Amino acid sequence: MTAETTLDEDRTASDFDDDFEPLDTDGAPELLDERYLDRELSWLAFNQRVLELAEDPRLPVLERANFLAIFASNLDEFFMVRVAGLKRRINTGLAVPTNIGRTPHEVLSDISQKAHELQYRHAAAYQELLKPALAESGIHVVSWGGLDESEREHLHDYFSGQIFPVLMPLAVDPAHPFPYISGLSLNLSVRVRNSRTGRQEFARVKVPQMLPRFVRVDPSESVEDARYIALEELIANHLGDLFPGMEVLDHHVFRVTRNEDVEIEEDETENLIKALEKELLRRRFGPPIRLEISDDMDEVTLGLLVRELDVTEQEVYRLPSPLDLGGLFDLAKIDRPELHYPTHVPATNVQLQPSEPNRRADIFAAIGEKDVLLHHPYESFATSVQAFLEQAADDPDVLAIKQTLYRTSGDSPIVEALIDAAESGKQVLALVEIKARFDEQANISWARKLEKAGVHVVYGLVGLKTHCKLALVIRQEKDGLKHYSHIGTGNYNPKTSRIYEDLGLLTADDQVGKDLTRLFNELSGYAIEKKFKRLLVAPLHLRKGLLKLIAQETRNAESGRPSGIRIKVNSMVDEAIIDGLYRASNAGVPVEIWVRGICSLRPGIPGLSENIEVRSILGRYLEHSRIFSFHNDGDPVVYIGSADMMHRNLDRRVEALVRLTDPDHVAEIGELFDEAMAEHTSSWWLAGDGTWTRHSTDDSGRPLDDLQHLRIQRVAQRSTRVAQRGTRSAKRR
Repeated sequence: MTAETTLDEDRTASDFDDDFEPLDTDGAPELLDERYLDRELSWLAFNQRVLELAEDPRLPVLERANFLAIFASNLDEFFMVRVAGLKRRINTGLAVPTNIGRTPHEVLSDISQKAHELQYRHAAAYQELLKPALAESGIHVVSWGGLDESEREHLHDYFSGQIFPVLMPLAVDPAHPFPYISGLSLNLSVRVRNSRTGRQEFARVKVPQMLPRFVRVDPSESVEDARYIALEELIANHLGDLFPGMEVLDHHVFRVTRNEDVEIEEDETENLIKALEKELLRRRFGPPIRLEISDDMDEVTLGLLVRELDVTEQEVYRLPSPLDLGGLFDLAKIDRPELHYPTHVPATNVQLQPSEPNRRADIFAAIGEKDVLLHHPYESFATSVQAFLEQAADDPDVLAIKQTLYRTSGDSPIVEALIDAAESGKQVLALVEIKARFDEQANISWARKLEKAGVHVVYGLVGLKTHCKLALVIRQEKDGLKHYSHIGTGNYNPKTSRIYEDLGLLTADDQVGKDLTRLFNELSGYAIEKKFKRLLVAPLHLRKGLLKLIAQETRNAESGRPSGIRIKVNSMVDEAIIDGLYRASNAGVPVEIWVRGICSLRPGIPGLSENIEVRSILGRYLEHSRIFSFHNDGDPVVYIGSADMMHRNLDRRVEALVRLTDPDHVAEIGELFDEAMAEHTSSWWLAGDGTWTRHSTDDSGRPLDDLQHLRIQRVAQRSTRVAQRGTRSAKRR
C-alpha cells in the first residue's frame, strides 16, 4: 500500500483546494534547464559554514571546539544516510539522475572530492587554529612524548585500573577471522611479531566509547591550566600490556562509517515496533561507506582494511590524527564559563508571566485572553509549552489531551505529564513517530511506557512519518467545551528547546481547535474531513496551498500592486516551489529566502531570479523555525509550522502549518525578517553558482550585528519591563 492509496483526495484536505487556481504559465518564458543547485553539495556547503564558525577567532574557544565537533557529527550522519542511500540505490539499480541531471556515480564523485577537501580543512582547523587557542586558554592537549616519567606512571596506573579491564584485543590469523568493525567506532590496528616464531600478526583494538575521549593527565591540576591526552594515544602507548610476549611493531588509528539508515516495509508487517526493532539490529551491520585512517598508516595495513571492509579508494580518507573530532564534545563541556557563550536564561513570555510575583501563571486564562506567539530559546519552553501540558494534566476540568511526539528527551516532563493525565482518568492520545531517524529506540521505549500508563498510543498513517508538532487540550468550561491548542515548529523536547530556535503558537481559537480535532482523528482513526480553515496540511495540500499564495503574489506584481514573499526554512529543495518562486521573481516580486541548510535555488540569475535573495544564519542556536510570509496586497498572510521545502516533507510526511492572525504576531515576524535580511546583520549570502560568502564585518572591519544576540537582549528587556510593571502594580495594591 502506498501513501497515495492510503490518503486519497477526500482526506486531510484544505480549503485551498476549493478555489485553487494555478498560475497560468502558457506563454511565459521557459525557465532555464540548469536552474537548480545539487542538494548534496549544498548540504556540504552548509557544513562548511559550521566549520567557518569553528575557525572564527572571535568566538569563545570552547564554542569553537563545539562547532568542530558538530561538523564531524553532521558529516557522519550525512555519510550514514545520504551517501549510504545513494550507494544503495546504485547497487540495486534503482538510481536515477539527480535534480541537476547528473548520474549518481557523478554525484558520488563530487561528494567525495568536496568531503575530502572539507575533512582536510577540518583537521587543519583543529591542529593549526583550535589546539593553539586552547593552549593559550590553559587547555593543553598533549602527546605521550611530552610527559615526564612521573606523569607516565600516573597514567599507567589509570590505564591499568580504568581502561585495561574493558579492552578487547582481537587477533586476525587463520584461527581468528577479521573482526566485525562497528560503525563510528575508533580503532587501533596493531601489527605484532611473535618472539618465538618471528611471524607477524595483525590485531584490532577498539577504543571504548563509554570512556572519556580526553583523559586528564593530572586531576590535581587546576582546571584553568590542565593537560589532556587522547584516549587512543594512551592505549597505543600501553599495547605491550595487551600483547605480552609479543613485539609491537606498529599501530595506526582507523574508523569506519556504515550505512545506518533504516528501511521498513510497513504494509508487509503487522507489528511496526517489532519490525523496527529487528531493523535496528540490522543497522549495526550495514555495509561500510567510509574508511578514515591516520595519515601514517602503512600500505600493508591499509590494503588489509580495504580488502576486508570492501571499500573503494574513493571511500578512504587519510587524515592527520586525531581522527573523530566529534570527541571534542567532551572538551567543549569543560567548566570554564569564560570560554563559553555568556549564560542565557530564557525569559518567560510576557503574556504567560504570573499576575503577582511568586505565583503560578494561569496558562489557560492567558491563552483565552489572546493568542500567544512563543520564540524559543529566547522565551522559556518550561514556562510555556511544558507548563501548558502540566497544567492540563493537573486540571480536573480538562477532559482530553492529544499530542504528537516526534523526538523528546530521555527524561521528558512532557511524557510524564501525559502519563499523569492518563492516570488521573483523562483521555490521552499520543501519536508517537517511532521512525524518527536515530531516535527510533528511544521512541519505542517511550511508547511502551505511555501504553502501560493507559495512554492511547498510535503510530500515524502507513507510509508516512508524522512530523507535525501539535498538542490539543479539551477543557470543560461554563459555556461548554473549549479547545486550547499548540502548534510549533520544533519538537516537544525540553533539552533541545534550549539550543534550537523555534516558534510556537498557543491559542484558544475555536477554529484551530476544530482543525486539530479533525487532524488527530485523521491520524488515529478513519475520519474523512475535507477542510481545514487555519491549517495547511501535507502530504496532499500543503504544497498546493503555498503555490497558490506564491501565484497570488505573482499576479499582484503583474498587476502593479505591492507584493513580496519571505520564507524561512531549514532546506529549500522542492522543484515546484522553487519554480514558483522563479516565476514570481520574473514578475517583479521581491523574494527573500532565509535558509539554514540546503538550498537548491539559484538566486540573482538574470532572467530567472534577479529579485531573489538568499541568506543563512548560523550561530549559538540552531535556526529551526519555518515561516511563510506573503504580502497579499497589504493584508499579510503568515504561516508557521513544521515543514521544510523538501519532497519528503511535502509528499511523505504529515506536516502542518498554522496561520497567524494576530496583527502583533504578524508584525513581529516582519521585524524578525527585517533584521535577518539587513546588511548590518552577520550572515552568509548565496550566489547563483552555489557559493556562500560570509558577511560578518563591515568595511571598517567591525563585527556586524549578531541576530541571535539581539533577540536575547530584546526579549529579556521586554520581559523585564513587564515584570517591573507587575511588581509596581502589586505594591500599589
